[in-house]
Amino acid sequence: PASTLDVEKEQAWLTRAMESALSDFRKLRKKLDNDINKEALAIFDLFTHLLNDPMLGNDLKAQIQKGDRADWALRQVVESYSNRFARMSDAYLRERAQDIRELGQRLLYFLYNTEHEQQQLEKPIILVVRELTASILATLPKDKLLAVVSLEGAANSHAAILSRALGIPAIMGVSLNLKQINGKRGIVDGYSGKLFISPGKQIVAEYRALAYEELQLSKMVNDAIFEPAFTQDGTRIELLLNAGLSADTNIAINQGIDGIGLYRTEISFLLQHRFPSEEEQILQYRAVLDAYPDRPVVMRTLDVGGDKPLPYLPIEEDNPFLGWRGIRFTLDHPDIFLIQLRAMMRANSEHHNLRILLPMVSGAKELDDTHALIQQAYQEAVKLDASIVMPKIGIMLEVPSMLYLLPMIANKIDFVSVGTNDLTQYLLAVDRNNAHVADVYDSMHPAVIMALKQIQQTCLQYSIPVCVCGELAGDPIGALLLIGLGYTTLSMNASNVAKVKYLVRHSARSDLQLLAQKALMQSYGHDIYNMMQVHFESLGFAGFIRAGKK
Repeated sequence: PASTLDVEKEQAWLTRAMESALSDFRKLRKKLDNDINKEALAIFDLFTHLLNDPMLGNDLKAQIQKGDRADWALRQVVESYSNRFARMSDAYLRERAQDIRELGQRLLYFLYNTEHEQQQLEKPIILVVRELTASILATLPKDKLLAVVSLEGAANSHAAILSRALGIPAIMGVSLNLKQINGKRGIVDGYSGKLFISPGKQIVAEYRALAYEELQLSKMVNDAIFEPAFTQDGTRIELLLNAGLSADTNIAINQGIDGIGLYRTEISFLLQHRFPSEEEQILQYRAVLDAYPDRPVVMRTLDVGGDKPLPYLPIEEDNPFLGWRGIRFTLDHPDIFLIQLRAMMRANSEHHNLRILLPMVSGAKELDDTHALIQQAYQEAVKLDASIVMPKIGIMLEVPSMLYLLPMIANKIDFVSVGTNDLTQYLLAVDRNNAHVADVYDSMHPAVIMALKQIQQTCLQYSIPVCVCGELAGDPIGALLLIGLGYTTLSMNASNVAKVKYLVRHSARSDLQLLAQKALMQSYGHDIYNMMQVHFESLGFAGFIRAGKK
């Protein structure tokens, strides 16, 4: 490793680079502010949050104190942070490893370059890069960027999410000879992941027609985004947002949604060197509750442990998905849990729009033990602020045991949120991050559809409000199938709201119910999918599922 003697000088060099990067991120964020929904901009908030975090500064300082040069210290620290995230089995958090590496690249850039140059492009291009980063996307003029091809990276990486939010087609993980393609004409199909180099006339004509169709589709779905969603036969469908990406209030403040169906509170815990204090948590939760003063905000209590270890609380387990996670972890740490519950209740003193969601509940005892702690937190919070009210409490239905226990605990909960990703994983005994069994993980598996029907019927019978907040709810086909099964509240990522809203308005609930009845009689998941596909095509919705089966 590069070693150095002048510790002060190295420290100052690094501090300057961090300050340059911070002001650069502020500039980029401002520049993109009008182009993109707020949730996609969260990447810049994440960078700013990390750069302002004393933990990063202290770790870098410690590394320089050991005698490392600034650039080497940076490499070491970024590597260790990035590895910590890369080992998590939650796909969303695993992708953050890439963000941290990108932050490292950015800081290295500023160590060696004082000012960042805006690239000048004469005409629109298809950009080919080794690794697509959010900063690359932000520094290039959007009107000159037709598409992006990245040799490395995954479809769920933050840069890919950002490019989707910007409406720029992106293909990740392609092997290409850069010298051979430079300057040639090409077509990038962001749906199918196909790339055509020097295409023939027929293909060009075909894709021109598709691009025009796409433009019309996007105009069409955004047309009445602010109006509430009703089916053609008058059923009101509530569309909520899954959030918790950004480090602050910037969660797509758009009038097109009915509230926040899932706010993940883990991020602020994962980015710290210690558990965040009650005051720090209050500020964070209040910012979110203030952003939606007259709409419900469902906050999930800390869902870490097992597959999402905290950096300051490592958990080594052979089988993290079946291990110490979610409510099991927080019940074993009542001190941490009470701080979070009090912080949530105190943040809610003004708008009273908070609902608390408990993750990974698998039995009645966990629920009773949690209620005792919630009562305790409430008593303690009321002493500090008399205007505090007891929020509604719900459970995440993701462990199959709860399918059978729902009738017995119906009087102990105010609502249910169905986490289809984990429910599917547990019902089919398949780890969705394991490539060997990826084809067994099928969100339209008949058993999953039957379970979803049973949950809906039980909730209806016991008058428990129920919402679906897994990936299935934001998928055009999944959303309509869920409405057919009887669900009227769906929570999804910001990028899916407009499409789902449009489809709801152009569907009759009675037709969807017939389709769902047919789906419940199929023994193969792909038969259910094909049946839905035919329905989409018959209504002229094929453009919504051009990506083929996810």
